[in-house]
Amino acid sequence: MAVRDEIVMRSGIVYFAIALLAITILIRILVLQIVQHGKWAAMSEKYVYQTAEMPATRGDILARDGRLLASSVPYYTIYMDTHSSGMSGQTWSSGINGLSAGLSKLLGQRSAAGWKAVITDARKRGDRYFLIQRKVDYETLRQIKELPIFREGQYKGGMVAQAENKRILPNNELAARTIGYLNLGTEGTEVGIEGSFDKDLAGKNGIVVKQRLTGGDWITVENASSVDSKDGNDVMTTIDIDLQDVASTALMKQLEKHDADHGCAVVMEVETGDIKAIANLEKGDDGNYHEYYNYAIAESTEPGSTFKLPSLMAAIEDGVIDTGDVVDTGDGTVKYYNKIIRDHEDKGLGKLTVKQVFEKSSNVGTAKLIYEHYKNNPKDFVNRLYAMRLNEKLDIQLKGEGSPVIRYPGDKLWSGISLPMMAHGYEVQLTPLQVLTFYNGIANNGRMMKPRFVTAIMRNGNILRHYNTDVIINSIASRSTIRKAKAMMEGVVERGTATNLRNPNYKIAGKTGTAQIARGKSGYKSNGGISYQASFVGYFPAENPLYSCIVVVNAPSNGVYYGNVVAGSVFKEISDKIYATNFFRDYKTDNDDIKPVAPEAGNGYREDINDVLKELDVRYKRTAKTDWVATRESGDTVSLVGIKVVEGLVPDVRGMSLRDAIYLLENSGYRVKFSGKGKVQRQSPEHGARYFEGQVVSLDMNM
Repeated sequence: MAVRDEIVMRSGIVYFAIALLAITILIRILVLQIVQHGKWAAMSEKYVYQTAEMPATRGDILARDGRLLASSVPYYTIYMDTHSSGMSGQTWSSGINGLSAGLSKLLGQRSAAGWKAVITDARKRGDRYFLIQRKVDYETLRQIKELPIFREGQYKGGMVAQAENKRILPNNELAARTIGYLNLGTEGTEVGIEGSFDKDLAGKNGIVVKQRLTGGDWITVENASSVDSKDGNDVMTTIDIDLQDVASTALMKQLEKHDADHGCAVVMEVETGDIKAIANLEKGDDGNYHEYYNYAIAESTEPGSTFKLPSLMAAIEDGVIDTGDVVDTGDGTVKYYNKIIRDHEDKGLGKLTVKQVFEKSSNVGTAKLIYEHYKNNPKDFVNRLYAMRLNEKLDIQLKGEGSPVIRYPGDKLWSGISLPMMAHGYEVQLTPLQVLTFYNGIANNGRMMKPRFVTAIMRNGNILRHYNTDVIINSIASRSTIRKAKAMMEGVVERGTATNLRNPNYKIAGKTGTAQIARGKSGYKSNGGISYQASFVGYFPAENPLYSCIVVVNAPSNGVYYGNVVAGSVFKEISDKIYATNFFRDYKTDNDDIKPVAPEAGNGYREDINDVLKELDVRYKRTAKTDWVATRESGDTVSLVGIKVVEGLVPDVRGMSLRDAIYLLENSGYRVKFSGKGKVQRQSPEHGARYFEGQVVSLDMNM
């Protein structure tokens, strides 16, 4: 009996111990799964898996015709799963030599033997994600996919490609500072269109799950926790790439010629205020000129003689002077307190009418006129300038606009010489864009337009939000004053300081400016010398203005610094090229001798266009042998020019009917979205762009 009891007792102890162990294990499981779940999940995520944001593809920034100014293009990191379960020994042995030779040819870095050695070693180690190359572009990726082994696909060939996006500027530095960039570090720099429209361009990031690899790299894996990103919207700008190229090239040439520190050029459409071109170039440490800073928008300086127009307009509008009034400029100097104001001529200009004062850009004449009529009540003069909105920011669509400075009588820095100094463009500060906006208002018969850089926010070719033109003030001054201002500006080119800009084809109206540059506490002299800012601002053609333009060149170093030579030459080169390429089509003329011209036949399928031209009895040249053609009118004859269709490049469908455009694009492997009716006016991306099969081409029709 005692033995039996002892056995029962021992069994009970064992049973109790097992039960206690089971309960302990159960409690531990519950603690791990419930109480400490977050802790261990976080550790697992930290050391094996982690979630990360999947950046959305940033929207494109487009020129006015849909061509790319900035875009995100895919680049790839390529790995090789050397022990992929689907890769057979036969695939490996028969393909490793060809793969190695192909990688050597496409990527370089090492010889074919070198590639074979490192890949073979990786296979011996059992590497599942052996790094082949980072930052591979799409075209190279496509060729790598065709190499032996890799052509079998990820499962049988072991090739793994991880995509990432890189921001590019297809036109290099053209308008680069206005296009801008983001640097969201500690300083949070947001520049240009990229910065000002970041919320539209950025899209919405998704979530991906990444697995940690041997060696510390991470690779994206499929997971139920993943959330797709939402790509950003596109921004349609007012920039005309062709005009931008003209402005940048002309400015660059003159900066190099005069060894200037920096300069800017802006072209604005008179009626709308649209910025068609904006170039900002600064000499870098390498001796070349680059787009480092947006001087046109951000740099407020004393404008010098270009400010004489609002000064004299203020007096004309107040009725205290008229353009035929006479002022004696004497020997070319006048003294106010301890300040001597001088004209640029070696000797005085004598007696001049107000119109001649402006045409000859007389500092003395302008100072005398304004001082004599406003010395007893300078507030009237400044109030008139304020009424022209010259003291207000333009409130443009981009960040970083410089503040205008026009002091008011009684301000801390107002003095006895402020009035005559302000009259000819000193003790005031304006940005080049602010000056241009005022002159554009004169060209626009007094209506001052707010500069516009962006016209629409788009998605897949559809407009989500449109930005209308905006009027700052309907009339800068009375119609009479505007007419007199225009006549004075035309006189500058016909008889005044800018006769070098005259040409037989069209008239330019404008104003030269040559201002000394203030150097802080050093005043206008630095290291014994004086630096100058040369400028020219105006519009063309004077009779029916279509474009206005300002050119400012800072610190020319070769002894030539007058506005008509340094800045005016850039203005004329820009206006001449614009006139040659655009005006013969757009400029209104009174010539009634209209020659017969061929009808606009549009672009499309060659046989269809042939049939239409035959039906209309129109003369045409059968030169193109391609299926798709563009028509070119010359007098009363139509020429057919072939449209090349290259695999992988977006074809040119502008001028085609929607039916032809869709047929051609879809047969090239693209999807199509369109808006409007009629013929294709714009396409995005632009023709000739490399685009991937299955992606969307957006079309804007005429109506």
